Amino acid sequence: MFRSFFIYLSKAVWARRLVTQWSVAWRAASRFVAGETLADAMRVTRELNQKGIVVTLDHLGEHTNTPDEARQACQHVLDILDEIEQAGVRANVSIKLTQIGLGLGYEICKENLATILARAQAGRTFIRLDMEDSPWVDLTLQLYREMSARFGGEALGVVIQSYLYRSEEDVRELASSGVRVRLCKGAYKEPADIAFPKKNDVDASYDHLVELLVDASLQAGAPELSLSGKIPPIPAVASHDDLRIERAKTYANQKGLPKQALEFQMLFGIRRDLQEHLVEEGYPVRVYVPYGTEWYPYFMRRLAERPANLWFFISNYFRR
Repeated sequence: MFRSFFIYLSKAVWARRLVTQWSVAWRAASRFVAGETLADAMRVTRELNQKGIVVTLDHLGEHTNTPDEARQACQHVLDILDEIEQAGVRANVSIKLTQIGLGLGYEICKENLATILARAQAGRTFIRLDMEDSPWVDLTLQLYREMSARFGGEALGVVIQSYLYRSEEDVRELASSGVRVRLCKGAYKEPADIAFPKKNDVDASYDHLVELLVDASLQAGAPELSLSGKIPPIPAVASHDDLRIERAKTYANQKGLPKQALEFQMLFGIRRDLQEHLVEEGYPVRVYVPYGTEWYPYFMRRLAERPANLWFFISNYFRR
């Protein structure tokens, strides 16, 4: 119920208007969002790099309404890629396909994505296709296949969500080609006929999919994080769950996967202690650094994921 309520709020126009008027909301959201500008995001990226942490940058937003808006979103990604190249930071980019026009038409999105990948390829920077809710999964994977065939497997990766029943089949197919996969549990509200409704089942699915990705990495020669920090290994374990992380480490160690071939990914502002501990242990850690004016839906989803995030928000509210 708690999670569903905040997922609802993330999409509610009335709630967005109300919450974004509170200065305390931005103060709390700024724990999870680097700022509203690319300069803010680059400042955070440099700070994380200094701690030995690599980054994936995300300009917040989804579901553009016109082709012009989609082209503007595409241009912003190009600006990020240029800034990464000029600054020499250890970072890559994550994008949502509805932000660059998937909801407007496959060809519009395909054209924008090709433009982005051409620029990324020139700078040897990796692009991760974020996974959105279930109506977009097939189209996202279709675009991934088409674009990876054109630009190469090192240029592009995808996200798989362990709470979907279909994810084992998807991971097996992707893993057979050595695809770089970020595995997360899933942050959208999905019906019980397509997603595991119980946390224990989601966790069990997650652990199993990690094992499949570790096995796939070994079969592909266990590619490690690139020296530039841009190109990740095949398995990216995106979790703040201590048990999921420990099980991933244990399985990878049993199988003989080098530490630099197993990347852990976390969200900006969450489990900083764990991020730094994993770096000390010798694992690559990549932090997802979101920024932009469209921070409200992202913030609501963070509150939905962990009750501790809500208490952080409330404590900020009463410190006004």
